Formats: sequence, C-alpha cells, structure tokens
Amino acid sequence: MANTNNNNNNNVDDKGEPNLALSLSLPTPHHNVSYSSSITPSPSHPPPTTLTPILINQDTPRSHSRRNNNPSSPPSTIEPPYPWSTNLRATIHPLSFLISHKITTISDTMQCRHCNTLHPFTYQLQPCFQELATFIRENKHAMHDRAPNAWLNPPCLTCPSCSQPKSLKPFISTKKRSINWLSLLLGQNLGFCTLEQLKYFCKHTRNHRTGAKDRVLYLTYLALCKQLDPSGPYNV
Repeated sequence: MANTNNNNNNNVDDKGEPNLALSLSLPTPHHNVSYSSSITPSPSHPPPTTLTPILINQDTPRSHSRRNNNPSSPPSTIEPPYPWSTNLRATIHPLSFLISHKITTISDTMQCRHCNTLHPFTYQLQPCFQELATFIRENKHAMHDRAPNAWLNPPCLTCPSCSQPKSLKPFISTKKRSINWLSLLLGQNLGFCTLEQLKYFCKHTRNHRTGAKDRVLYLTYLALCKQLDPSGPYNV
C-alpha cells in the first residue's frame, strides 16, 4: 500500500548487508479501497458480514492429515470466519473459486489509535491482487526471501473521524483463527501482525516459522498468494 522508503536505500541492516531498493512502487493506500462511516468498536470480535461462508470438503487430504486424536487439541476444522475463508485454519479459497461464487469485494475494518473509532473498508479482490502479484513477479528475485521495508512497515492512514494523520490501521482480531488474512494481504497490511500471529499462520499452512519477522512475513505473503493463485510464482 505504500512506496518503499527512499531514505533507507543507503542504510544497511544489522548484518551489514544493504537494504533492498525495489524499483516498483506498491499500491497507494486508497487505490481500489473505500471506507464508509464509523461503527461502534468491538475489540474482541471481527466485524460481522452478511455473506455466508463456504465450507470445503472436510475429507480432503489436507483436512485428513491434520486429524489429531488428542481430545485436548483444537479441532482440525473450524467454522469459517469469513465467506472467503475455508474451514481450515489460516486458509482462504482460491481466486477462481471466489469469483465463481461472486465474491469480488473483501471487507475489513480499520481502527483509529487515537479515538478508537472503527471504519469499514472494502478492497476490490482482482485489482488489488493483480497489483500485488505484479510486484512479486518483478521483484521476487531481489527480495532474497525477506520482506521489503514497505511490507514490514505499512503506513497508517488519516482517521476520517478525528483527522489524526497516521492513526488508522487494520483491526486485527485477538483470536488468531478469526484474523482476516485475505484483507490484510490485499491491503498489504500483514506487517501490522505480530510475529506470534505470523507464526500461527505459518504453523497451520506448514511453512517454516522460525527466524526474524521479515523472513516469516515474506513466507506469509507468498503462502497467501499461493492459496489465491496455486499456479503463480509463489513457491518458497
């Protein structure tokens, strides 16, 4: 959602290696995005949706491989928290499936850090993903399996309610199973997740989940893109 910070082009990281200077700009915060009037905050629950979640077959090989006979372990499947989510944790439906079911806009909620007002946001599925996919195709070779600064430090927006600049950021559910992974991907806001939340995603999608945040964040971006477009260049 934001341009890479040109001021960091000459800096080096703690290993003495230069930071990446990517040539392609990321989408601007308001491109293919809209938000409406404020709503009452609800800190512990994700925003409601009127669409009906679509269940996938619980007998798929992946679901079967997650079966755990330990009665104290979480169930292998969950109630899909969003219409674009499957009944597997941290897993979304592919793009072709969503389009065939007429799911073309993805809703989210932004919260102001100053006035705590919540604002509904909407992302256009195909345009937002196409911009992100183009960026990855053109710059993946230069990332060296690490998230660029624009992914690590996404910008906060100006709050429409209190007009405070750099105060509006995505509302992320405190329940990891209810995190809106697709909206965070389309808004390129996954950097707002904590390292623990990103490791939760990687755990349930069988990705390597050790290392610094830039490494785990990179894996999360590519894994989500792979879920949306299994044929894309998102292998890690």
